[in-house]
Amino acid sequence: MLIDTDVLIWYLKGNPNARNEIEALSEFYISIVSYIELVQGMRNKHELTCLRRALRTWNAKIVYVTEDISAKAMFYVEQYYLSHALQLADALISAMAVANGFDVLSANTKHYRFLKDISLKEFKPIS
Repeated sequence: MLIDTDVLIWYLKGNPNARNEIEALSEFYISIVSYIELVQGMRNKHELTCLRRALRTWNAKIVYVTEDISAKAMFYVEQYYLSHALQLADALISAMAVANGFDVLSANTKHYRFLKDISLKEFKPIS
């Protein structure tokens, strides 16, 4: 399972549904894109330390960009930017998931649902 940035943000904000989803997983992955987005949202070093601690506690593994992932993301942007406004981060996250055979857990399903080869699991922050 590849966890999208939004689910991690919900978790860090104390959302119980995000906590339940993440803690129920024995292992999961996050993209380097999500990690960078989270770091860019940090307000201070303490928050960064908390993020790093959470990643270690979860035993989350980071997925990095490869040449194949870059090529797939480029294809997605060429195919879907004009019709669906696909953004770079979502293209890379999608390409990482497909290249590694991961499902994507996201509340932002509209960012991904038009991609035919992605396996998407919808996260609902509010029950």
